[in-house]
Amino acid sequence: MGRIIGALLALLVLASCGGGYGAPPRDLDNACTILNERPEYARAFQASARKWGIPAHVQMATIYQESKFISDARTPFRWSLGVIPRGRISSAYGYSQALDGTWEEYKTGAGRWGARRTDIFDSADFIGWYMAQSTERLGIARTDARNQYLAYHEGRTGFARGNHNSKPWLLRVAAEVDARAARYRAQLSSCRAGRGLV
Repeated sequence: MGRIIGALLALLVLASCGGGYGAPPRDLDNACTILNERPEYARAFQASARKWGIPAHVQMATIYQESKFISDARTPFRWSLGVIPRGRISSAYGYSQALDGTWEEYKTGAGRWGARRTDIFDSADFIGWYMAQSTERLGIARTDARNQYLAYHEGRTGFARGNHNSKPWLLRVAAEVDARAARYRAQLSSCRAGRGLV
C-alpha cells in the first residue's frame, strides 16, 4: 500500500511540474509575464534587436501568431479519405514556423550553421534577420509589425506582388499582429522585465 501511495505522489509531483519540452508560457497576453516566466526570452529578443534592429515587441507578436510560443510547433497533417495521413501542410516548424528552405537560407546567409528552430535565441535571430532584409529590400519600417508580418507570411516576393491584398483573412491576421505588437510594447515599457527592450 505504501508503494502505491508513493508512486501516486511521485506521479502527482511530475504532473504538477507540467511545461515540458515545447510548452508555452502560461499567460501569452502579457509580455511582462512571458518574460518573467522565461527570462531567456528577454535575452534572445534583446540580442536579436541589437543585431538586426527589429524591436522585441514585433518579434514577440510574430512568434505569438506563428507558434503561440510553442517551441516545437508544427503544421497539421493532411489526410486522404479522412484517415490516411499524407504529410504535413508545410515544413514550417518551431517558434518562428520557418520553412525548411528559408531556414537553410538563414543558416547560410547569417552563418548560423548549428541554429535550431526550437531554440528561442535562434528563432528570434531568424526573425530579426528576415525582417531586416524585408526592410532593406522592400522598405518596410522595422517597427511596422503589420507589413513586416505580411512579408514574413507571404515571402518578400509575394509581398512585393501584393498577394496579401487578395486574402482578407490574412489582412485581418496582420492587423491582429499589429495590435498585439502595440500591446506588448506598452506592457514592456511599464515593467522591469521589459527594461532595455523598448
